[in-house]
Amino acid sequence: MTVNSFDPKSVKTVSDADLARLLAGASRLDADDFGFAAPDVAELAALSRHPDVDWEACSENLSDGDAIALIRLFTFAESVFPGWQAGARSPVVPLAATLKRRGAYPDDLTRWIKANTDNRFLPYGSLLDRM
Repeated sequence: MTVNSFDPKSVKTVSDADLARLLAGASRLDADDFGFAAPDVAELAALSRHPDVDWEACSENLSDGDAIALIRLFTFAESVFPGWQAGARSPVVPLAATLKRRGAYPDDLTRWIKANTDNRFLPYGSLLDRM
């Protein structure tokens, strides 16, 4: 049996440029591939897997509207792009938690998420992670 260890240096941060690309895609949810080029889809896939990326820290600097836009993007992207499936590690989880902490989580957002995903962990994450 092996034990995995956590290396804080391995956690990626979201650059301003990547965040801008993600938000641009979030504004084009009706466009084919959200307007992303194929190389963008592959490159941005790594950002879709929390905790590989520090979405908790990133979400603190987002406006409520940007956090909601990213929740919608990541929710849809899991069903559209290979490699974006993240289960309980989806950025939706820390983004939603930040909105809830702020008291800015829209009443209808959970219903929208559940209607647009088959990821059973969204928006709350794993029960084991919350214990």
